[in-house]
Amino acid sequence: MLERKTILVTGASSGIGRAIALRCAQAGADLALTYRNNQDGADATAREVQSLGRRAEVLRIDISREQDIETLAAQLAEQFARIDVWINNAGADILTGDAGRLSRLQKLDLVLAVDLRGTVLASWAAVDMMRKQGGGVIINMAWDHTIQGMEGENPGVYAAAKGGVASFSRSLARDVAPDIRVNILAPGFIETAFGEEANPKFRRKVVEMTPLRRWGRPEDVASAALFLASDDAAFLTGQTIMVNGGVVM
Repeated sequence: MLERKTILVTGASSGIGRAIALRCAQAGADLALTYRNNQDGADATAREVQSLGRRAEVLRIDISREQDIETLAAQLAEQFARIDVWINNAGADILTGDAGRLSRLQKLDLVLAVDLRGTVLASWAAVDMMRKQGGGVIINMAWDHTIQGMEGENPGVYAAAKGGVASFSRSLARDVAPDIRVNILAPGFIETAFGEEANPKFRRKVVEMTPLRRWGRPEDVASAALFLASDDAAFLTGQTIMVNGGVVM
């Protein structure tokens, strides 16, 4: 399905990014994988990709830094003939561990810098590369609740950034068509670190509000990413796929 394609996945050291990388490798793609802090996780993802017989290169970047994005683009051009699909998955954690104890202003600044500004910078770099090589696919990560909102300080901060990602991506899709397709993945409640650490009452509430009666898995998002990356989605651009079991429709 993705034979002879090369795919970049940012934030591939764990969770959704790791699942996307492995799903694409299973479909025949070679991978470029980025991480910011979790080198052990990124290296583990790379080993799993390689165990599937595919190439994997690991690159350390902070997508909120313009210089790091420029360095990433240069490294990709040096190591690969082309990047067919660029998946902007990397995002800031404001919910778990020490990040959950940041002030609301610190959380806002962090999410806007990484999730919104980082996605914009990385998308521009992808466009520059893909225009030179004659086309490609960009997939950006938003959030299903930007459609209807969610109460709470953390959801409000997250919606500000991810809503911006979705709006930017639709504008970019119009700007770079027809040679480059840009689409949006909007996961809902997924069993990442946040879901695993959530209290049992909240976990049950999520199941009850979900028509498909379970939390999502990173592999659910990865399967949607695989579709958007493939030629099966050749007539889709500027679209949002919500991977959420029907919580938001």
